[in-house]
Amino acid sequence: MLMENRTEVTEFILLGLTSDPRLQLPLFLTFLLIYTITLVGNLGMILLILLDSRLHTPMYFFLGNLSLVDFCSSSSVTPTVMAGLFMGHKVISYNACAAQMYFFAALVTVENYLLASMAYDRYAAVCKPLHYTTTMTTSVCANLVIGSYAIGFLNASIHTGDTFSLSFCLSNVVHHFFCDIPAVMVLSCSDRHISELVLIYIVSFCIFFALLVIWISYIFIFVTILKMRSGAGHRKALSTCASHFTAVSIFYGTIIFMYLQPSSSHSMDTDKISSVFYTMIIPMLNPVVYSLRNREVKSAFLKVKSLFIC
Repeated sequence: MLMENRTEVTEFILLGLTSDPRLQLPLFLTFLLIYTITLVGNLGMILLILLDSRLHTPMYFFLGNLSLVDFCSSSSVTPTVMAGLFMGHKVISYNACAAQMYFFAALVTVENYLLASMAYDRYAAVCKPLHYTTTMTTSVCANLVIGSYAIGFLNASIHTGDTFSLSFCLSNVVHHFFCDIPAVMVLSCSDRHISELVLIYIVSFCIFFALLVIWISYIFIFVTILKMRSGAGHRKALSTCASHFTAVSIFYGTIIFMYLQPSSSHSMDTDKISSVFYTMIIPMLNPVVYSLRNREVKSAFLKVKSLFIC
């Protein structure tokens, strides 16, 4: 990714979540706990999927990639936040800021399309169970995941390159706890109208395309559920949908609130609170809402646990 540095700024200052010294240690301990749970949950899920052959299915292939994305996206932001709270180190170099923005934007976009791919997978499993193995083949799953990563990193290249092609000559103080696109873009002394439009249009397309796939998939799923005569089938399908919709609602709710509004209506304090959800809370919760409630995952965990104990 080539970017022309036409600015006088060589570093940025992240204001963080709070300047109150009484809150910094409690917040540090809270985020340390959240990050630890995120690492254990997501890396543990990846390990279980790799070790247990019963989990080598399309559903868990997507879950494994979702866990990898959550681990990486949380790691691109949370350590910086904790360092700022614990050591008071709030300065980030120009290149480090660009790198953080790039990887986080890429991984959030990848997660966006993985959620849509998972919804399609559930549609195939519930609505076309007899054709599931021929529909969700290895090549189809691989193409969906590779496509998600390709779009994610292409999207990040566009936004990061567009943001850092602007001139920053007025202020280098970022009113956020990480180098998020709107928070950095607002510091520019260049005309950023076109950049804001590019951000809104591309993010809008990515979000609503994925949401359209999710909604269509689950409309067909609900129609199929209504036709089921088995009470057990009803409960299983509804439980899966409820978990998915909970995570989807939190993820897309915060993303839409953050990015699909003009910069003039942004409140940085409100944005910070919203950002905590999709940078730290969602990566921690995803292993629970998607996987840890699943009997197959619990069985795989007990199997791996018994192997280590023996």
